[in-house]
Amino acid sequence: MANSKGGKKIAILGAGNVGATCAYTFAVAGTCSDIVLIDINKERAKGEAMDIRQGVSFSHNVEVIDGTYDDIAGADIVVVTLGLARKPGQTRIDLAQANVNIIKDVMPKIAKTAPDAIYVVVSNPVDVITYAILKCTDLKPNQVIGSGTALDTSRLRSSIADHLDISPNSVHAYVFGEHGDTSMIPWSITNIAGSSMEEYCSLQNHPNIDEDEIIEEVRKAGGEVIKRKGATFYAISLTVNKICDDILRDANNILTVSSFVNGRYGIDGVCLSLPAVIGGHGIEKEVSPTLTEDEIKKLHASAEALKNVINSLEF
Repeated sequence: MANSKGGKKIAILGAGNVGATCAYTFAVAGTCSDIVLIDINKERAKGEAMDIRQGVSFSHNVEVIDGTYDDIAGADIVVVTLGLARKPGQTRIDLAQANVNIIKDVMPKIAKTAPDAIYVVVSNPVDVITYAILKCTDLKPNQVIGSGTALDTSRLRSSIADHLDISPNSVHAYVFGEHGDTSMIPWSITNIAGSSMEEYCSLQNHPNIDEDEIIEEVRKAGGEVIKRKGATFYAISLTVNKICDDILRDANNILTVSSFVNGRYGIDGVCLSLPAVIGGHGIEKEVSPTLTEDEIKKLHASAEALKNVINSLEF
């Protein structure tokens, strides 16, 4: 790569709204030293790279270029935003086969060019695409991380925080399962300053939170944004930046991300979101908190829904 700074390098596949906003977010945050934007529409990739590069004198000194698949060589992280975006009224699952076909075509070549990179998958339906990448390449499960419910978890914390008038940073709550309509909230492990939700509300004389209302809010959040502005890209880019920053800093931070599940909670053969320790090797460790029987049932339902989609597709 021509002007590489020789620091940490992130390659982004797809220079649409999400890919370009990820590049912008990395540049503003100073997450890495080199960013390569790659898109089938070369002019778009070049334009996005130029636009960001022209402003970096006011930010971090980041090299931002457009490139080809060859420029992925040596990348520490490859962010996958390939494929069609969700349109208003479309579910993530509606996109499945079209985006799986793109992945099958492109990813085997890319995995050979950057066999040691960590792959952060953003393309929807993210759980299915994460599975597809593992299926069509020789990458190891710890190397392929779907953004999964990391964003849903952020949406959940914001939602609870709004109800309770506290900072989202003080809310310890998670969304598990599919990044989509069958996601679930394990309320039994949700806490604020060590108190369960119910206990916290009672101590603060606050009305109890309507759990069903919150999960609906979280599931529909992306669709609501798409309905109003046609696409979602800011929140997901902040999420991807967090995942990438944790990898490059070897932060060992726990996030809910989508990865291949092999036996956790009696689930296997599918990618969905559960807590994992994210560090320099991608997924460093899996974390499986104790859940109630009812929560495990909901998690199994989410896994089954995803398996049904997987079984209906050609990989």
